[in-house]
This record gives sequence, C-alpha cells and structure tokens, in this order.
Amino acid sequence: MAKELKIGAKAPAISLKDANEQTVTLDQFTGKWVVLYFYPKDDTSGCTVEALDFTAQLPQFRKLNAQIIGVSPDSCQSHRKFIGKHDLKVLLLSDTEQMTLNDYGVWQKKSMYGKEYMGVIRTTYLIDPQGKIAYIWPKVSVNGHADAVREKIAELQSA
Repeated sequence: MAKELKIGAKAPAISLKDANEQTVTLDQFTGKWVVLYFYPKDDTSGCTVEALDFTAQLPQFRKLNAQIIGVSPDSCQSHRKFIGKHDLKVLLLSDTEQMTLNDYGVWQKKSMYGKEYMGVIRTTYLIDPQGKIAYIWPKVSVNGHADAVREKIAELQSA
C-alpha cells in the first residue's frame, strides 16, 4: 500500500546522489520552493519531455525562488548520459534503492500487457520554503505540466 502524503505535512527527508555522485538533501533547499518530480526512466519519451519543459522554464522558476529536482530509480551514470544527451539543467537524483520513492508513495505496482511490476507513478510534489508539502500532482500527464507547476507556485506566493 502506497503512503498517503497530505498537503501541509512535513516533506519526508531526502538524501540522494546527483548525476555527479554528490549527496543532495532536501534540507539544502530550506527557504526555497522545491518542485520534486518523480519520473519512471531516463531518456524515455514522456520523461524527456518533462525534463526539457522544466529545463526550458528554469529562469521563470528561479524568479519564483524555486528549485527543480527530478528523482528516478536510474543510476547516477544514467542521469549523466540523459543530462548530456538533452542538455538538461534540472537537478536529477538517483534512487536505485527506491527508499525515497517509497517514502513519497510513488513506487507502486503497475501493469502493462497483463504483466505486473513495480515502478514509478509519475508524481510531483511542491514543497514550500518551510519544508511542508504545499501541493501534489498525482499521476502527472507531462504536456503542460511545467506550466501548471509554475502557475501554482505563483498563485501560492500571491495568496
């Protein structure tokens, strides 16, 4: 059974390696908005579109004091190739042990062609500058998603 995180709850801690094998923690971004997006696999069509959209809008996210972080079960080496191939500017973290994926409830049973397997349910969490979950997008559709996230941050900042 997947964990059910709620808006207003403290975001689970993160300590994962980036593409350069440097440890990144969620605490490093206290005081910033964090767009924490979970995606299934490097260099697949939907995941590439999502990463490219966030990369293209990075200047607007920076103006909103927001950090974009993508997490998948791929290795650091896979992330390096993905970043290099598509000139990505977002921070990608590797969760090969699925610890953070489980903490955020996105590592779930999936089914394709009648076969069941464990995988990532594409989900985005918006974490406020105090480290609390401000918004959740479950089962994300990638088209227009970066726009929706940016608009939600702007809306929450003006509230």
